[in-house]
Formats: sequence, structure tokens, C-alpha cells
Amino acid sequence: MNRLVQEISRFINYLQVEKNASSHTIINYQHDLQTFVNFLEREVITDIKEIDRALVRLFLTYLYEQQLSRRTVSRMISCLRSFFKFLEREGLTDHNPFLQVGLPKSRRAIPNFLYEEELEQLFNISDLTDPLGQRNQAILETLYATGIRVSELQGLQLEDIDFSIGSILVRGKGNKERYVIFGQFAKEALLRYVNDGRKKLLAKNNTTSSAVFLNARGRPITTRGIRLILSKMVEQTSLTVHVHPHKLRHTFATHMLNEGADLRTVQELLGHENLSSTQIYTHVTKSHLRNVYMKSHPRAKTDGNNN
Repeated sequence: MNRLVQEISRFINYLQVEKNASSHTIINYQHDLQTFVNFLEREVITDIKEIDRALVRLFLTYLYEQQLSRRTVSRMISCLRSFFKFLEREGLTDHNPFLQVGLPKSRRAIPNFLYEEELEQLFNISDLTDPLGQRNQAILETLYATGIRVSELQGLQLEDIDFSIGSILVRGKGNKERYVIFGQFAKEALLRYVNDGRKKLLAKNNTTSSAVFLNARGRPITTRGIRLILSKMVEQTSLTVHVHPHKLRHTFATHMLNEGADLRTVQELLGHENLSSTQIYTHVTKSHLRNVYMKSHPRAKTDGNNN
């Protein structure tokens, strides 16, 4: 078992150094591999060569008994498949017992998004004469304008923003870079904040920082801080929905597709590696369905001359 633990440590190091995996992936894989180690200890398995397809089936039963979600089970299988591929490469095993294991099909829920009327309430509550109000407005406008992740927003640096062409250099998962576009509303909100509110916030701190978004003490804001800001903004409206950064990402993608953007463009803007990740946003609102139907179907409406 000690040998397996050592190889897990080497595998995690391989993911970090050679594969440049995100911290989120590393944490999940460490958890999944520890779950597998716990299972092996329960079954008194001490040698890697004892792990065969029969044991894998028993492990899957063990997972389902814990009532884990399909997504979690799929992630664990993918993790262990990659781990044993690594062991094969290192010559520690001559087979991958997880290679033929099918991933459980998961039902992909339609992402929740905000309607334009709900967004308007959020856009109209910030005090734009106040540094924090300017910052909050800039956060909201940027998230909706670009669809970037909260971690990507938190990591933005001043040099990443090109106001002349309205683009932002974003460093996404695995340090992959992409450019996203922003429009006039986001541009005005960002310029107001950067030229006024941000300078006032930075003056509260003795150190310098190139981070775009700062907290009330003039230090780089955290992702938790961004979530709290959005929650407080909602409390100031009549909205009864929960608004989190990812919901604004969902809203960005949904509104773009509803207004005619093609799937590939939205995929690139979101930074999705696979098109299937973007396809979950191809749901449309009922009003959009009705408008398309009324405009497109030959007998959807009369011209007023039919009896």
C-alpha cells in the first residue's frame, strides 16, 4: 500500500508539472484517489497487481452504496483511468482495469439564467459616486459582458484590459489564455472604476497592486468576496433568485445564443475545450421560441385578409 501511496504522490506531481492541471482538478483527483485507497484498505489489497476488473466492479458497487452522484462517479472513473495509464507508462502494471469501464450517463440540467428584467434591477442599484459602488457595477457588467469565470475575474490585471478595442486577456483553466470582448456598458463601468473608485480604494493600502478588482481595504479581492458582493446586490433589489457569478456566465451564454450567436463563437468566448460543454446552453426561453415560431411558420398568423 505504501508503494501505491508513493505512486499517487508522483502522479499528482505529474499532473501539476507536466499537465499543468488546475488546482481544482488536483484537489478533486487527490480526493478520488484517497477514496480508492480507503476502499483497497477495506478489501485488504496491498499489491497493485491485485487490482483487476472484478475488483473494479466491486469498487463501483462501493461508490453507488454511498449514493454519490453520476457526475462524481464519472469523475472518479476518469481519474483512476488516468492514474493507471500513468502506472502503465511507468512500467508498474501491464493493464488498465478502468479502461473498459463505461462512464455513467448523467442528465445535464439546464443552467439557470437571469431574464433581462431581472438584470436591469441589478444594474440600477449601485451608487456610482461611491468607490465600492463603482467597483460593484464594474464587476457585474464585466461578468455579464464577457461570461468569464469568477476565478478569471478575480485574477484580472490592469494590463489585461485593452480599452481601445474592448478586449480582455483571460487566463483560464490550466493557464490557457484567450481573449474575450466587452461592449460599451462594461467599458464605461470599467473606466469609471479604474480611473476613480479603484484609485481611492488603492489609496487605503500602502502597497501597489495591478489587480483590477480590490476590496474595501485596497487589496486584491477574493472569489469569495465577489460572491458576497453579488449576494448583497441582490438583497437591495426585489429579486427572489439567488445570483452567483456562474449564473451570470450562464446568462451570458444563453442571451448570446438566443440573439443568434453561433455555438462555436460562444464556445471560444467561454473558454470551453469541448463543444459539448457549450451545448447545454442551447435551451431557449419560451418567448424566444414563440417569436421564432411566429416569424417562421407560414400559418402562424394571418395577414388580416383571410376569412
